[in-house]
Amino acid sequence: MATRRPTRRTPATVLAATTASLLLSACGDQTAAGQGSAGSGAGAAKSDAPLFAKLPADIRAAGVIKVGTDATYAPMEFVENGRIVGVDPDVAAALGKHLGVRFEFTSGTFDSLITSLNSGRQDIVMSSMNDTMARQQGLDDKGQKTGNGVDFVDYFVAGTVVYVQKGNPQQIRSIADLCGKKTAVQRGTIFEEAAKNRSKECEASGKPAIAIESFPTDAEAQTRVKAGGAVAGVNDYPVAAYLALKADGGNAFKVVGNQIEAGPFGIAVAKDNPELRDALKAALAACIADGSYQKALDKWGAGTGAVASANVNTGS
Repeated sequence: MATRRPTRRTPATVLAATTASLLLSACGDQTAAGQGSAGSGAGAAKSDAPLFAKLPADIRAAGVIKVGTDATYAPMEFVENGRIVGVDPDVAAALGKHLGVRFEFTSGTFDSLITSLNSGRQDIVMSSMNDTMARQQGLDDKGQKTGNGVDFVDYFVAGTVVYVQKGNPQQIRSIADLCGKKTAVQRGTIFEEAAKNRSKECEASGKPAIAIESFPTDAEAQTRVKAGGAVAGVNDYPVAAYLALKADGGNAFKVVGNQIEAGPFGIAVAKDNPELRDALKAALAACIADGSYQKALDKWGAGTGAVASANVNTGS
């Protein structure tokens, strides 16, 4: 989502944003991504899966790939009936069938996910995270070096879009109409960056800056818009579209304008783990070829974001 493009996100229930604290506390192997994989958990050292041998030895031995995510971002990843579900878990399940291991999702705050990866708590991050050059190089939003950076296996494409209250009381037509207006975003995301960039353009043209309100979770940003405290929110297109369709039965929000700054979402892998990166790339290519990848996206109405091939570090 935090492209997060830097993308991320809404509780799928949408699902009332008041459940955000519960969603963020969800963790462990709660996703269907673990089902049907050849790996059986700790101690699994053998598999007939075609790409099992490509995985690092420690992951082959464990039979598990530990995944960091922020499960508050329907339809990409969210909690439903105590399980993390959505596009990313279903894509992971498809990858797992080719790799012979299960993917164990743990939910945390989006802007802490790369830290959890670099510390070794997670093997990968799969959380609608935009692949950007800054993240590849380990740079913060001021261009300062904060880490070694990560590699991305790019698996989805999405742009940023504006959403407003149903009925659009402020008559917002696009991000260009947000000068001087309160706008809610999730902290650490690409769409927060898009709002900041637009705010600079507002000031350069003699208009007031956007009053950007940044929240730890996307659910909180949605609540702010829904309550009228902010006139609009900025989010990734598939999430905003799902939100407009599902929240309060489709009566809470509306998407306005076109997508801007479309870019890739990537599975983040530590720079010092190229073996895992290449295994994931091979698995994604296999899923694209056998149709399981497209099926996973289409299930959640996200098929338009499909990539045609598996690539690494295509973000800018």
